[in-house]
Amino acid sequence: MHAFASSAPAGRRRTRRRCGAGTGRRHAAMTVAGVDEAGRGPLAGPVLCAAVILPPDDGLAGLDDSKKLTEARRERLFDAIRDAAVGYAIVAVAAEEIDRLNIFQATMQGMARAIRALPVCPELALIDGNKIPPGLPCPARALVGGDALERSIMAASVLAKVSRDRQMLALHAEYPEYGFDRHKGYPTPAHLQALHRHGACPQHRRSFAPVRAAIAELGGKSP
Repeated sequence: MHAFASSAPAGRRRTRRRCGAGTGRRHAAMTVAGVDEAGRGPLAGPVLCAAVILPPDDGLAGLDDSKKLTEARRERLFDAIRDAAVGYAIVAVAAEEIDRLNIFQATMQGMARAIRALPVCPELALIDGNKIPPGLPCPARALVGGDALERSIMAASVLAKVSRDRQMLALHAEYPEYGFDRHKGYPTPAHLQALHRHGACPQHRRSFAPVRAAIAELGGKSP
């Protein structure tokens, strides 16, 4: 598991109750963290979870659910969100842990870790989806389709998606035969063909049926 957390620039900080290390700005309104993930469906690579606390006047023009944005727009928003946020945290849960826990539990733990890693402890966490991770340091509410409803969840979806895409590009440089730069690990026909041709790499999720089938077909062959 890898995590990264940050808070607002030092000139705008005041001390308040914390989930992780660092401080954040004080607001009259309730401090709300939006939480989302990217990468539950792929056959390879980590699942990324992000938590973001935005100020009421975030100024993030064009912010939306990451799935509705172009790659270029997501990349531009990535830095803008980090600059505007009261605090944010990004957590990666690796394929090995996904295999050990299963993808649902790995995602729940990743979301909880992201909230706990925030430099400012929120008064409420808004979780995209219909499940609330256990062991949170604050009250939480699950919102189905929350990444289209709440700006803090939209921001979390962008941080998670861009972070994961960048990790998959790095993985492509290590294992170019799978085409991770194109499909980001999702089970496209091209990915499935490469998986059956080359076997599974160390970052493939062996608990996922198509990966298990490819390993069995090739007798455990790896690049």
